[in-house]
Amino acid sequence: MNKKHQRTLEAIFSNPVRASINWKDIESLFNTLGAEIEEGRGSRVRILLNEEEAVFHRPHPQKETDKGAVVSVRRFLENAGVKPC
Repeated sequence: MNKKHQRTLEAIFSNPVRASINWKDIESLFNTLGAEIEEGRGSRVRILLNEEEAVFHRPHPQKETDKGAVVSVRRFLENAGVKPC
């Protein structure tokens, strides 16, 4: 995992919850962690990581995720066994 991915992971787990994380950075982190990413209908994206599955909506028209989405991504990563070092 490079520094950019590490910073993204730390931003996801930061308190208070940040709402300024670029969705492309989150998807790039998922790829680095070995997740399977499948396109759904519309803005839906299905992620499978360590036998944990989640469906997220890509934010649009903005590029940044909102706080609720960041909390959902954090919960998904925790359930998949991923935490910052």
